[in-house]
Amino acid sequence: MDLELDALSVVTDGRALVRDLSLQVADGQVVGLVGPNGSGKSTALRCVYRALRPTSGVVRVGGDDLSRLTMRQSSRAVAALTQDGTVDLDFTVEEVVALGRTPHLRGNQPLGRRERELCERAMRRMDVHHLARRGVLTLSGGERQRVLVARAMVQEPRVLVLDEPTNHLDIRHQVELLSLLRGSGLTVLVVLHDLNLAAAACDRLAVLSQGRLVATGTPKDILTAELVREVFGVDADVVPHPLTGDPQLLYSLSPSPSPAPPNGRAASCP
Repeated sequence: MDLELDALSVVTDGRALVRDLSLQVADGQVVGLVGPNGSGKSTALRCVYRALRPTSGVVRVGGDDLSRLTMRQSSRAVAALTQDGTVDLDFTVEEVVALGRTPHLRGNQPLGRRERELCERAMRRMDVHHLARRGVLTLSGGERQRVLVARAMVQEPRVLVLDEPTNHLDIRHQVELLSLLRGSGLTVLVVLHDLNLAAAACDRLAVLSQGRLVATGTPKDILTAELVREVFGVDADVVPHPLTGDPQLLYSLSPSPSPAPPNGRAASCP
């Protein structure tokens, strides 16, 4: 199921957080949103999982205007892992994961055999099955993050949006999570700050700066020393990964000039 952001803008208190953003994520593709803090990445994602209503523009899922779907319909199509995803009540891990089935159940309908199998499979994939009876408030930040990913997977979405999903995860679980996204077959829009992980995990990258799309294309086309200097304000040498050929950034700690403001036009790479 494809995802389309069509001329999306979000304005609040007279300030444009996202400006005329148009982006397409093809069925089964993993697209990474990257950019400095405050560039509009999380705001754009909030419009996709309907936590925020855009000032103008449309989000389409499978060609349908998301705003015209019921919340149950959109929750069946789109699952989200938010940047500030928390569980305030001390549910057990298995109870939290089971909440992912809510859009598919009616009222207090109990989980059936298939639902229980989905939950068990998701917990094993995210390496939290051994924590099933633990209260989530007793878990580390990384363990809790993996529980929330399992909950999103149990939702059986066609589109998955994730805002900095590798936060709190150790390197093993970062790699495992991104490998899972690559092999999931889902349409994925993910915000990542680690550009090297983004290059390895994503089919395409979309670079935001000051709310505008400034470049989109494959990681090899997008991640150049010039773009990293202009958008992020740091110097980096870009070298190919010795095994995969993916671009990898080697950073310098010497200061660079502040990023220049975008010229208002999105550069597109094939």
